[in-house]
Amino acid sequence: MKKTLFSLAVVGLLLASCTSKSTDTTLSGLVKKNFQTEKDGKKTDLYVLKNKAGMEVAITNFGGRIVSILVPDKNGKMQDVVLGFDSVQDYINVPSDFGASIGRYANRIGKAKFTLDSVEYKLPANNFGHCLHGGPKGFQYVIYDAKPIDDQTLELTYLSKDGEQGFPGNLTCKVTFKLTDDNAIDINYEATTDKATVVNMTNHSYFNLNGDPTKTILDNLLTINADSYTPVDSTFMTTGEIVPVKGTDMDFTSPTAIGSRINNYSFVQLKNGNGYDHNWVLNAKGDVKQIATTLESPITGIVLNVYTNEPGIQVYTGNFLNGTVKGKKGIVYNQRAAICLETQKFPDSPNKPTWPSAVLRPGETYKSECIFAFSVKK
Repeated sequence: MKKTLFSLAVVGLLLASCTSKSTDTTLSGLVKKNFQTEKDGKKTDLYVLKNKAGMEVAITNFGGRIVSILVPDKNGKMQDVVLGFDSVQDYINVPSDFGASIGRYANRIGKAKFTLDSVEYKLPANNFGHCLHGGPKGFQYVIYDAKPIDDQTLELTYLSKDGEQGFPGNLTCKVTFKLTDDNAIDINYEATTDKATVVNMTNHSYFNLNGDPTKTILDNLLTINADSYTPVDSTFMTTGEIVPVKGTDMDFTSPTAIGSRINNYSFVQLKNGNGYDHNWVLNAKGDVKQIATTLESPITGIVLNVYTNEPGIQVYTGNFLNGTVKGKKGIVYNQRAAICLETQKFPDSPNKPTWPSAVLRPGETYKSECIFAFSVKK
C-alpha cells in the first residue's frame, strides 16, 4: 500500500512538473520567469493570450509590449511574426520600441515644443532636436498595471502625471488587447485628463511575416489605402505639406514589394527617411471597417490587414536596425529585418492646426483603435 501511495505521489509530482513547464513557457518559446522582475516599485510579468484557432500573443506590462505573435502559415506551421527580446532585462537594458504601447505622443513633435491655450510646453529633445515617441522616458519604458480579463483579453493601465516628460495634465491611460477567434488583435486605447493636453498612442510592433528575421522584409508585398502622404525634411520632421503619392516611390495603392524602390535615394523622400519612415494619409478617414494597410509574405503566405479609426499610419522599414542588437533566440537584427505599421494622428499635429487635432480636454475621452488581422493566402 505504501509503495502504491509513493508511486502515485511520484506520478503526481511529475504531472505537476509537466503542467508547470507548459504554463511557464509559451508556444513561441518564451519563459515566463524571464519577464518577472521589479522596477520602479512595480512588478513586471508576461501575459499570454490564446484563441480557439491556436494563435498565441505574449505581452509584457513593461512598456505594454507585444513580445511574440504566433500565427499559422500557409502550411499550418506556426510562425512568430514580430521582433523582440527573450527577457524583460533585455527590454530594460537595450533601448528599443519593439512591440511597445507608445505615448504620450507617438512619432515626432517639432523642435520638442508645442503651444496649447497660449501656453508653451517644452519637451525633451531626443531625435534631431525633436521629441520622438513621448521623449526618452516615454510609455515604452514605464510599467503598466496589468489586469487579465479572460484568456483572450488583457487590460493595461497607466497614470502619466502632470509634467511627465514635459506634457501637461494627469493622464489616465488604458490599453486593451483582445485576441479574437478569427486571428485578430484588437487594440483599444483610452485616456482622460484633468488639464488640456495632447495624446497620440500607437503600437510599435516590428513585423516580419516571413517568420525569419535573419532575412529582410523587402520581398513582402505592401498595400496602403492612401492617395497622399506627409513629406519629411532631413531631420525626419513633417514639412506641413500633404502631397499625392501618384507617380512617386510612395505609391503603394496596389500591392508592391517593399524593396522594389526603397533604395532609390535620388528620390529625396527616400533619402530623407533613409528608406520608408513616413506618414500616409489614409483614405478610410477614420472608418475602422476599411482596410488601412495590407502586408503579405510571399514565403509563408501570411497576410496582415490593419484597420484603424486614426487618420494616418506611419510605415517604418527598420532602416536603423544595424546588427548591433540580438533579439529572441539570439538572432541578430539587421537593417530592414522588419516593418512597423503605426496607426496615429499625423506627426507634429500639435504644431499644425489644420491637421486632425490631437488635443484632449477635461471631460473628454481619447479613443483610438488598431486591429491587426491575420490570415493566410494559400
